[in-house]
Amino acid sequence: MVEKVPNPMRQRLLVAATELFYAEGLRAVSVERVVERAQTTKVTFYRHFATKDDLVVAYLRGLADQEEGAMRAAITEAGAVPDRALALLAQQLASVACGAGFRGCPFINAAAEYPDAASAVRRTVDEHRDRCRAVLEEMVRPLDLADPRGAAADLMLLRDGVMVGGYLDHRDDLAESFLRSSRAVTASRTPSTPVR
Repeated sequence: MVEKVPNPMRQRLLVAATELFYAEGLRAVSVERVVERAQTTKVTFYRHFATKDDLVVAYLRGLADQEEGAMRAAITEAGAVPDRALALLAQQLASVACGAGFRGCPFINAAAEYPDAASAVRRTVDEHRDRCRAVLEEMVRPLDLADPRGAAADLMLLRDGVMVGGYLDHRDDLAESFLRSSRAVTASRTPSTPVR
């Protein structure tokens, strides 16, 4: 198997874009700003990314890989004990959401800036959310819940709440709140009843 060799210039462009996109917004940052921050040229930029949206997608995929990796690390560290994995996830989420410079979930922010569900950016956001729900379902699988997919969807909603709460409220008790709510979801999960 041939391993893909990392491209330092592509990585430099991604680092520059990550700093700018998160701080200022995806649409607000031009290719020129990314090029300037990366100390390169537009020609070099377009060798690595056909469009700015391609760069946005690469930025989001990098963040998605990080978040999924952290979630999987919680499962591994917890020894597949769901309550322990949820506690570790609660700490991870609160650490991010209460960290310096936190400006909300980059995926929620991207979805707000790219409302067209058919755009590559929105598809990337949707893929990330699907992957997160799948990992959350894996996290609660040992509980043998009646509706693990529904529980994962509920946990994803709680994750989103931590992201918004951390940005708007800067609360110290986000980890406790997420864990308490997660325990309620996993303890009382029964087959889904349609909401009327």
